[in-house]
Amino acid sequence: MRRAVLISTRHGHTPALTRTGCQSSWTSSSLLSPSGQGQGQQQQRLLHSKSRDCQEAAAVGTRAKLPENEEAIPESRKGITIADILERRAKAGKLVAMTAAAADSDMFKASQVGKPMAKRWDNHLSAEARIREPCVLKKAAKNLKKPGIISLGGGLPCPEYFPFESITMKVPTAPNFSEAATRTSGKEITIGKYDVSQSASQKDGPVYDLSIALNYGQAHGSAQVMRFVTEHTELVSNPPYADWQSCLTVGSTAALEQALRMLCDRQRGDSILTEEYSFSTALETAMPLGAKVFGVKMDEQGLLPESMDEMLSNWDSTQRGGARKPHVLYTVPSGQNPTGATQGEQRRRDIYAVCQKHDLYIIEDEPYYYLQMHDYAAATKPATIDNFLDNLIPTLLSMDVDGRVMRMDSFSKVVVPGSRLGWITASAQIIERYIRHAEVCNQGPSGFSQVILHKLLDEEWGHEGYLAWLMNLSGEYTKRRDVMMDACDKFLPKQIVSWSVPKAGMFHWIKVAYPLHPDASSKSLLQVEEEIFNLCIEKGVLIARGSWFRAEQHNKISPSSSVPAATTPQEQTDMFFRATFAAATPENMTEAIRRFGEAIKESYGL
Repeated sequence: MRRAVLISTRHGHTPALTRTGCQSSWTSSSLLSPSGQGQGQQQQRLLHSKSRDCQEAAAVGTRAKLPENEEAIPESRKGITIADILERRAKAGKLVAMTAAAADSDMFKASQVGKPMAKRWDNHLSAEARIREPCVLKKAAKNLKKPGIISLGGGLPCPEYFPFESITMKVPTAPNFSEAATRTSGKEITIGKYDVSQSASQKDGPVYDLSIALNYGQAHGSAQVMRFVTEHTELVSNPPYADWQSCLTVGSTAALEQALRMLCDRQRGDSILTEEYSFSTALETAMPLGAKVFGVKMDEQGLLPESMDEMLSNWDSTQRGGARKPHVLYTVPSGQNPTGATQGEQRRRDIYAVCQKHDLYIIEDEPYYYLQMHDYAAATKPATIDNFLDNLIPTLLSMDVDGRVMRMDSFSKVVVPGSRLGWITASAQIIERYIRHAEVCNQGPSGFSQVILHKLLDEEWGHEGYLAWLMNLSGEYTKRRDVMMDACDKFLPKQIVSWSVPKAGMFHWIKVAYPLHPDASSKSLLQVEEEIFNLCIEKGVLIARGSWFRAEQHNKISPSSSVPAATTPQEQTDMFFRATFAAATPENMTEAIRRFGEAIKESYGL
């Protein structure tokens, strides 16, 4: 649990950048100091005293060293607070980051003295990941630090020809986040093409504009947004090892695909562990890579660590279709899709311990982390941001003493999915390999998305405002969850249907007793599931079939039996359906559950 006291002062030092038309766009490949004399890296980077030369680090820029008289910080150091971040920003001065500026989290995070270094993960990397080399053009950009150099080497277009002079948007002002309040009291924000150069003399002027955002950038994302997500990661997780880094992504789906390609090798016969029911898109991502997915049994708190330990301790490749013992765990700890299960703090620690025992690398996918909810029908709610943060279950990243966790965060579920913007946090070695892939893949997130979210989250809301938004969002989803729970309690036949109340996310996992079906002796589980699904469609409700989310899709369920054909597990006795309470109106949600209940009753002859 977090024990930091957060301040309620509106964050004051807005970031800023410098841009002077289209001349020498490429000269922005380094971060400059407030005075613009090339000292920014020294002023903005605070590194651990045992920092080793990261040979796989970003090709552009060098790492500053911590002063020799820096005192070690004990491992029990307190969590980072918003006050710490504001103080750090004030000392660093105005952020000046030109077009395509190179950046990393070391420029923005607190001193890491006293923390251990991450383990190396060379034996976990795929052959594809190991052979990637830095982009030669970005390597050449380090020469642009020479004073007075004129660049003819880059291919960045002149922003004079960008057909966007400005973008105006109306956004909520904290804490008035409702759609109605935004219409009446929201703030209009305009992003201009040359805001930075036109306000260069202002201490707190803007740091990001269209001339910078809409040009080519680094694969790790802009320095401006990198700063915000690095600070946010410290506030929430404060990883307990020194050489952690964050990197922007084009959303967690793309990040997962890149991560699996980095860690899974078809030629090695690699396999992945996940929950026995898992996010269908994640399963579909792994399949073409040749990685087999194996599911671990679950309960109401999600993945069972003792089952995972037993599975790994007794792994037999010959009985697993030639798949070698898994070395990657993919898990959604909070509001798991599709089951809605949420791992408690001790459950997460137990899972991490099993991964240490068997040397598994963990992909912690957390799109629903901030949608944690109060107990059903509870009247209390967090009164302050402090309470909200204290009530969040600690992340796997916050427990990660080895650097064995890649945490995936996203703005998709908590701001807008169309932004296609998120970030990952992992050890410097893993982030460097990820960036090498991104350089020749997506080349980083959209500039439109980055500048819009920067203006909203950093310049308008600040960290406190963003956390207030997340707290408000959690409350709104709690209300929606409760509407669905009320409807299920009212309309579903409890003699054959049961469920656990979701504690996070946006999904409700509904269990239906297959053996109680009147035709269970002649119809398979899949046939009954399909019958109920089709009846739902006839009655005007779409609900997801549980079988779509089975992790072990390669172990097909026999058409005449509920037992997977390629294995001999205990016979399945329950089927599942997934419902979401994210989008439908309360009235439509209630009606949909009523129709679902009617479909079940008709199938069961009730």
